[in-house]
Amino acid sequence: MNWKTAYRSFYYESAPAPEDLALAPAETALLCIDVQNYGLVAKTTVEEQARWAPFYDRMHQTVIPNLRALQQAFREHRIDVVHARIACLLEDGRDRSLSQKMPGWNNLLMPRNTEESQIISELAPTADEIVVTKTTDSALTGTNLRLILSNMGIRNVVVTGIYTDQCVSSTVRSLADESFNVVVVEDCCAAGTLELHHRELEIINMIYCHVMSSAELRAAMRL
Repeated sequence: MNWKTAYRSFYYESAPAPEDLALAPAETALLCIDVQNYGLVAKTTVEEQARWAPFYDRMHQTVIPNLRALQQAFREHRIDVVHARIACLLEDGRDRSLSQKMPGWNNLLMPRNTEESQIISELAPTADEIVVTKTTDSALTGTNLRLILSNMGIRNVVVTGIYTDQCVSSTVRSLADESFNVVVVEDCCAAGTLELHHRELEIINMIYCHVMSSAELRAAMRL
């Protein structure tokens, strides 16, 4: 099974196969979402450590090495790499969106200068790469990223990062609503569980984006 037939929801199970992708390098950017230190901090209790172990395994064994290789391929071909990160501008986090103030796991208080809010070293931006800081789930609605991409002549956005079912999905939907062509690289993304990851890919595929592996993307773009 390849990207043209994988991750099909009920709505698209009998839809015709999409056409081959044509992603012109000058009109394409790689967007890396929220791969920050906070996401890889070890949990404090034995129960939490056990529950999150599959996520950490996927990040270290799959997402980080694949995304690092994809970043390098884009850079070698002079295709733009853009980064987005969650961080509040005020120490008390009053500037965060409502979803990031709700009680529970998503209640993130990460001032922009803290270590936990920084992008992990393995996937850090180079000196000339754009980094947008957001206080929302979507990297588009919470920043001037739409204007930046438009000014750069970008029409195709390759989306990677965490979490598939939250900030990645929110960004993909926002990009699609703004008529960008969106590709999600499934082995450069992760959710809290593999089930959540796969289910969200099925939900967004073929309506808001096309879901591909990094190998399929690189073959399509000849990277």
